[in-house]
Amino acid sequence: MSKIKKIAVLTSGGDAPGMNAAVRAVVRAAIFHNLEVVGIEHGFEGMIKGELFRLESKDMRNIIHRGGTILRSARSLEFKTKKGRANAFNNLKKQNIDAVIVIGGDGTFRGAGVFSQEYDIPFIGIPGTIDNDMPGTDFTIGFDTALNTVVETIDKIKDTASSHDRTFFIEVMGRDAGFIALQAGIATGAEAILIPEVEGQAENLREFLLKAKKLKKMSNIILVAEGNKLGGAQQVADQVKDEFKDFGIRVNVLGHMQRGGSPTAFDRFLASRLGVAAVDALIDNQRSVMVGYKNHEVVHVPFNKTIKGLRNINDELLKVADILMI
Repeated sequence: MSKIKKIAVLTSGGDAPGMNAAVRAVVRAAIFHNLEVVGIEHGFEGMIKGELFRLESKDMRNIIHRGGTILRSARSLEFKTKKGRANAFNNLKKQNIDAVIVIGGDGTFRGAGVFSQEYDIPFIGIPGTIDNDMPGTDFTIGFDTALNTVVETIDKIKDTASSHDRTFFIEVMGRDAGFIALQAGIATGAEAILIPEVEGQAENLREFLLKAKKLKKMSNIILVAEGNKLGGAQQVADQVKDEFKDFGIRVNVLGHMQRGGSPTAFDRFLASRLGVAAVDALIDNQRSVMVGYKNHEVVHVPFNKTIKGLRNINDELLKVADILMI
């Protein structure tokens, strides 16, 4: 039997729609198993500063549909130092906390893994990032909502693009991964998609624009992941605007609007399922693992396998995009 009696939960890194649903699931699952629950505000930074408070089932009312995170989030440089982690450990011990559930991305899991090794405290991770770039899981909390936000926005921009015969370069989030850009591009019928994982895109883009010019097709959507090797949407547009002056080129950077908003039904479902699974993992004496979602089943993935590299883009999706952009 597990000796865990009291756990803490925090959200760290960039916020993602569905984090509140995950917190709710963790708290209620813990209470179901007769565990006490403490919330930590502002992620690891709050752990260092002692921003800990008790959570009860009633505190979880009416948060499943809210975007952002009620626990708030922050990035902590101090947590990367041994002194910072020592202060965090002391605050956990003052509260008699036996284990911690962290909701975030690879940086969150990296910090949790180091801390767990140093102080022998079990950590379980729940993947929460709109980029959907975590190895070991098909989906991360927040991706589906962000994707739907992007699709809805592009649909609106397309109305203007077609009305005025303009080509829009639209930048979406994806510093190291192109999952949002690729799937949103397929879903909206974008004419070109630029993502970090694909080489030789400069020439491909120019060939597309030359072909569009020959066909007098001036209304186009070019979707650009922010981490694309050619640069962001503005940089890419600047590289071609002189050669293709007739296209009426415009640039839109969607920015942080992709992180906000009420989570979709799928993100609420995913967050709820993974929150319960995280508590179950602690009760089963697991540690330093992420609870992920593969082939519609919950899986347990060691932290070191989630932080060693990026999740690969599905080649079939790239093929689909290429076929549909003819």
